[in-house]
Amino acid sequence: MGNRLTRKLEQFVRLSPTERLRLDKLAGKRQKVYRANEIILEERTKAEFVLLVVSGLAARCKILSEGRRQIMAFLIPGDLCDIEGFVLNAMDHDIIAVTETVCAHLAVADVEELLTETSTLTRALWWSTMTDSAILRERIIDHGSRDARERICHLIYEMLVRYRVIGVANSHSFPFPITQELLADATGMTPVHVNRILSDLRTEGLLRWKDKTVTILDVPRFKEIAQFDGCYLHLERTFQGDAEVSERAGDLL
Repeated sequence: MGNRLTRKLEQFVRLSPTERLRLDKLAGKRQKVYRANEIILEERTKAEFVLLVVSGLAARCKILSEGRRQIMAFLIPGDLCDIEGFVLNAMDHDIIAVTETVCAHLAVADVEELLTETSTLTRALWWSTMTDSAILRERIIDHGSRDARERICHLIYEMLVRYRVIGVANSHSFPFPITQELLADATGMTPVHVNRILSDLRTEGLLRWKDKTVTILDVPRFKEIAQFDGCYLHLERTFQGDAEVSERAGDLL
């Protein structure tokens, strides 16, 4: 049950069998299934647990006036929902289930114990948190500096890399069961504009989106449009000195 989290963290460090087992036990103590569109963590409430996405797809979002919604990040299996959230008096945004999503409820005491240790596993968890922050910074760059076409391509390619990290992507394909309305909420565009850009990408032979699966057909060109530089995901630090695995880490991008 902790396998996706373990695989993600091992893009930063090598975990021992004992550390892997510890993650499995931590993630397997209590799990809950959330229906599509159900709120997992609600704004203005205090997080009583640290939540780990085990399966499905979730999103960080903010509901604005008149029901407008901004999606700030998608959460895939292996992602922690605000590991430091229990420190705050209240959540400052919602976590919602995009599809049926299973989350493991990690006890605060267990997470606090990990974060106060000086261990490889603790450093890996901090790496995960800092990478999450870097992804949020990319969304700021999206809205401030990238045009609509670049914005969509960058987000899609980022999702491909993140799914590769957890071993779910198949070559240049990955599951992305979202609607154009959700993609619009994530990119600050209208659904009509999103539809037009996706149609253009299909026509140009760059993208196929079928049966809730995205396939990038021309990777070099797609990355060029996205101006994608994966340094913010910090995968280049993976297994320094390990030539075999470092090569594999490079393949993720």
